[in-house]
Amino acid sequence: MRQPLLSEGAKELSYEIREIVKKAEKIKEAGETIYWENIGDPVQKKHVIPDWIRQMISDLAKENDSYSYCPSKGILETRKFLAEQTNLRGGTQISADDICFFNGLGDAIGKVYQYITPTSRVIGPSPAYSTHSSAEAAHAGHEPLTYHLDPHNKWYPDLDDLYNKVKYNPNVVGILLINPDNPTGMVYPVETLKKIVAIAREFNLFLLSDEIYLNIVYNGAKTFALSDIIEEVPGIAMKGISKEVPWPGARCGWMEYYNRKQDSDFERLCMAIDNAKMIEVCSTKLPQLAIPKILGDPRFKNYREETNLKIGKRSKIISGILSSVPQLMFNETFGAFYNTIIFNAGALKPNQKIKIANKEVEKMVEEWVSEPIPLDKRFVYYLLGAKGVCVVPISSFCSTLQGFRVTLLEEDEEILYKIFTSIREGIEEYLNSEIK
Repeated sequence: MRQPLLSEGAKELSYEIREIVKKAEKIKEAGETIYWENIGDPVQKKHVIPDWIRQMISDLAKENDSYSYCPSKGILETRKFLAEQTNLRGGTQISADDICFFNGLGDAIGKVYQYITPTSRVIGPSPAYSTHSSAEAAHAGHEPLTYHLDPHNKWYPDLDDLYNKVKYNPNVVGILLINPDNPTGMVYPVETLKKIVAIAREFNLFLLSDEIYLNIVYNGAKTFALSDIIEEVPGIAMKGISKEVPWPGARCGWMEYYNRKQDSDFERLCMAIDNAKMIEVCSTKLPQLAIPKILGDPRFKNYREETNLKIGKRSKIISGILSSVPQLMFNETFGAFYNTIIFNAGALKPNQKIKIANKEVEKMVEEWVSEPIPLDKRFVYYLLGAKGVCVVPISSFCSTLQGFRVTLLEEDEEILYKIFTSIREGIEEYLNSEIK
């Protein structure tokens, strides 16, 4: 081409959560059954949406107005409803004007990083959720900038690491939280959140909080929203219905702006994000119409609590199967529906393998691992080929740790036991193997 087409940051765009599917599909074509532990879609794991929710959506689909445009920032009545829900928590107060809708949080995430100056950075947690880390790195044209979540301390953030990276990197303008966290399932303690707010206040930063899993907690945990603890610091919370209802196919998320008048630069960022949505006209309308009906129905709270209990029970089953493996660092989960399992240092070696009965699959896996790849990705490929379990390597979550992420979504307990027993057996065979 006459000039280069791609920006330097484009190479940072990656999404291993989906990339692993390409290899799993090849194994499926070779006649093997695949157990999909790579993606957080409850519906694909046979979660049944209650009839009363489906009836509400069906009724809305019959209304002619559901097919028209809506205001660029989103339906006013829905934004008023959501602002009231946030204000009832008793923290920072917002109005409907402080809310803007997007076509899923992926759309929202892209907008935030797109309009921050390329030399400015938003530091996020590691292991990192790929959509955030890739988008932030692509906007800056550099590798993601991260602070450590500590597997030796329940995956809580290393606040000294965060503080020093903020202090000695003047390009940092914001701190990202994912609470509850994807991929670790950690829930930020309120004391930790307050210390992060204090860091943002000291260095004049804004806070960005991905709260898509805010109401998915279990095993005695409690979440605190950004609005609960942010006080006068500027911030943005990202929320949606893809995980809680769950309705991932709706592609319906929103941002809530906090204290936007406290800082003129932050106010301009919020205005730019709103204007970007205005240029697109609006986000998908029908899911917005459904939000007050579904979330405002007294049945929803009971449904969510019952569903959370089931996720918590599954987390205990997984813990019972994997936590006793001595070569693993295992943390119990308390939020979202993932667990990140880490191999102890030195456990993975470049000559380990699992026997694969299907010769066609064995040939594929051996070809994949012949390339220079992280050791945890090598394990993931062998697990996929030998056991048919599709997980995601933690090295793909912008982390130097070695391990893998699983979901807590399998509804059938018999299959759940089968999947995680297979994972345990695969780990034991892999770690005890030696190529002759």
